Amino acid sequence: MTKVMMVSSEAAPFAKSGGLADVLGALPAALSRHGIEASVVLPKYRGLHPEGIERIWDDLSVWINNFEHHTSIWKLDKDGVAFYFVEASWFFDREGIYSSYGSDYGDNHLRFAVFSLAALGIARHIVKPDIIHSHDWQAALVPLYAKSWFGADPALAHVKHVFTIHNLGYQGRFGAEARHELGISDYLFTPVGVEYHGDLNLMKGGIVAADFVTTVSPTYAHEIQTPEHGFGLDGLLRQRSSHLAGILNGVDYADWNPATDRHLPANYTPEDLAGKAICRKALLEAFGLDDSVWQRPIIGIVSRFAEQKGFDLLHPIGDELAASGATLLALGSGEPHQEWIFHDLATRHHDNFRVWHGYNNPLAHLIEAGSDMFLMPSRYEPCGLNQIYSLKYGTPPIVRATGGLDDTIEETTGFKFGEYSPQALLATIRWALECWKDRDAWIRRMQLGMAKDFSWDRSAATYGALYEHVLRG
Repeated sequence: MTKVMMVSSEAAPFAKSGGLADVLGALPAALSRHGIEASVVLPKYRGLHPEGIERIWDDLSVWINNFEHHTSIWKLDKDGVAFYFVEASWFFDREGIYSSYGSDYGDNHLRFAVFSLAALGIARHIVKPDIIHSHDWQAALVPLYAKSWFGADPALAHVKHVFTIHNLGYQGRFGAEARHELGISDYLFTPVGVEYHGDLNLMKGGIVAADFVTTVSPTYAHEIQTPEHGFGLDGLLRQRSSHLAGILNGVDYADWNPATDRHLPANYTPEDLAGKAICRKALLEAFGLDDSVWQRPIIGIVSRFAEQKGFDLLHPIGDELAASGATLLALGSGEPHQEWIFHDLATRHHDNFRVWHGYNNPLAHLIEAGSDMFLMPSRYEPCGLNQIYSLKYGTPPIVRATGGLDDTIEETTGFKFGEYSPQALLATIRWALECWKDRDAWIRRMQLGMAKDFSWDRSAATYGALYEHVLRG
C-alpha cells in the first residue's frame, strides 16, 4: 500500500482560511478509500485541541542555523486518516493563522520553516512515507530541505515529493536576509533556485525541488505557464511542464447537497424541485425583501471580496443591471475597495442589490439554494468551489472562462464569458436572464447541472495514478 504524507498549513475542520483547508479536509479520506494510506501534518494552532487528540512525541528538536527549536507532536485519527499536529507554541499559539489585525506576522518564513522541518522529522521517525505531498508556499520548504539537507538520510532518500500550487498569486516572498534565518545556502539562492528579483521566494523553491508539481485544475495548469497568470514564475513552470499537471479539486457532497442540506428550510432533488421555491422565499426574507420581487430573477454571490474575484466589473454596469430587473444578493467580506463596491451598489439601488458583510455559513447554503443563478466573474480562479456547489443546487453559474471555472461549466449547465470587461459580463448576464424566462428549458439546464459529479473520489483516483507514475520515476 502506497503511503502518502500531506503537509499543509490548513485542513478543515481544524484550521481554515480558504479553499486549501477544504482540499486537505476531504482529499486524504478519499485517498484512503482508494487504498492509499494517507496522513496529514498541520501546525497546532491556538485552541486546536479536538476530542481524541493525544501527544505522541514530547520533544522533536528542529535545528536551524545552530539554534534548536523544540516541538511536540500530537496525533488524531479521523475518517481513516492520521492527522499529526506540530506544537511549537512560540510560533503557533497566536490569534491568527498567518496574521493578526490585518497584518501578516513578520516571522512567517521562520514559522513555516520550523513547521516544515518538524514535518520531515515526522516522516523520518513516525510515518515513513513513500511520497510527501506538500501544499502551497507554507510547505514549499519541505521538498527543498529534504533534497538539500537530508539527501543522504536513508529514511528520506527514497521518498518522492509532490508539490501542489493552490494559488500562484501567493508565493511566500520575503527579503533576501530571510534566507540566512532559514539556513538556505548560497548555492540555492540563485535565479535557478529560490532567488527571485533579489528576494527569497518559497513557492519557487517548492516548484524547483519537487519531483512533480500539480495544481488544482487542468486549465489553471496551462494558465500559470503564461505571463498573464504566471505571476513571474511562468518561465520556470514552462521549464517544468513535463512534470506539471492540473488535477481538478473535488467537493464534499456530504456537506453540499440540497437533498440533505441541514441548513435549508426545505430539501429538494432534481426529480422534485419544490423545495427550491421554499428556499428562494427564505432567502428573500433573509435579505429583507418581500414577495413584491418574487417575479425577478435572483443572482447570488458568496465570495471573498478580493480583486482576484472580478467584482470591479460590476460597478460600471450597476445601473444597467438594476434596469434589467434582476435582484443581486451577496455575502462576503475582504478588501476595503471591494467591500465599497457592494456597499455603493446597495446604497444606489437598494431594491436590486443587497449585501451581507461577513461570514455566515448557513446563509451561504441558503444563497446557493435560493438563487436562480450564481455569479463568479473572476480575473483568475485556480479551481473554485462555489460554481460546483451551484451546479448541485440547480443554480446555473455565470462565470468567466478561466481556470477551474472553464473546466467545470459547460454551455448546457451555465454561462461563460471570456473577455475581462464590464461589457462582456453584462452581455452574459443578459443572456442568462433571457434564458431564465423559458421555464422548461431552464429546468432542464438545472437538472443537467445537478447530475454532474465532481466528487473527491474522482479526483482521488487521478491522484492515485499520479502517485504511481511518480514512484516509477
